[in-house]
Amino acid sequence: TLNEMPDQLADFADTGSDLANYAIDFVMTYGPGFALALITLIVGMWIINRFVNVLGRTLESQHVEVTLARFLRSLASVSLKVLLLISVAGMVGIETTSFIAVLGAAGLAVGLALQGSLANFAGGVLVLLFRPFKVGQVINAQGELGTVHEIGILNTVLKTFDNKTVIIPNGILANGTITNMSVEDTRRVDWVFGVGYDDDIKQVRDILQGLLNAEARIKDDPGTTVALNEFGDSSVNFVVRAWVDAGDLWPVFWDMNEKVKLAFDEAGISIPYPQTDVHLHTTSE
Repeated sequence: TLNEMPDQLADFADTGSDLANYAIDFVMTYGPGFALALITLIVGMWIINRFVNVLGRTLESQHVEVTLARFLRSLASVSLKVLLLISVAGMVGIETTSFIAVLGAAGLAVGLALQGSLANFAGGVLVLLFRPFKVGQVINAQGELGTVHEIGILNTVLKTFDNKTVIIPNGILANGTITNMSVEDTRRVDWVFGVGYDDDIKQVRDILQGLLNAEARIKDDPGTTVALNEFGDSSVNFVVRAWVDAGDLWPVFWDMNEKVKLAFDEAGISIPYPQTDVHLHTTSE
């Protein structure tokens, strides 16, 4: 066995020499690619982080909704980092075509499965981006009237005036009609008052105009309107219009209804009920 040791050492030396040569060849062949990929990864991550920070400051300076700004920053960061990793993988010799195909198929499957949620998500982005309403404003949307309590990515939450919570998906909200009642500082109040055909319409006009002039919450500009609007089936109908601060609309509306009823009663002006006159004709045989 002692005589065989020099041969074994020689074989081991040859094997070590072959491994060293293989390692040198491997480093020479793939080393530059790995080094370039590593540099690309480090520099790319630095550029992406800088870009995301600049994007965040830009969105903040444009007063974009905080929820939307955070989502856009996260979306940009994840998307760019995935693209960077795919590029780095291709630089080191990893086949990325099949990987991209799998990602595309998975994205399509998820998109089809979450079609409704994605529509709500897109609607939420539009609502947060264009801001047709804000938290705290009163809106009428999808047949619901209430104060905007929360604007989320998928849903908008309203609080009705009788303290019910209404959750509206942003998909139908973004594609539907929205009436924002809090944008303007002033609102117009409309009334219709009916009086009897036998009543003095000049007296009715004077009473209505006097009540409007006596109401301090009604604005002088652009003025008020008292006009005979139509001859109804049972009454002569006057239309009354006035402008008030948005917060005074309902208090003024309700107070004026009560004041008109009291003033009409005091002046002997009738507010007729709907009625039908029936005439009977008899014939003698």
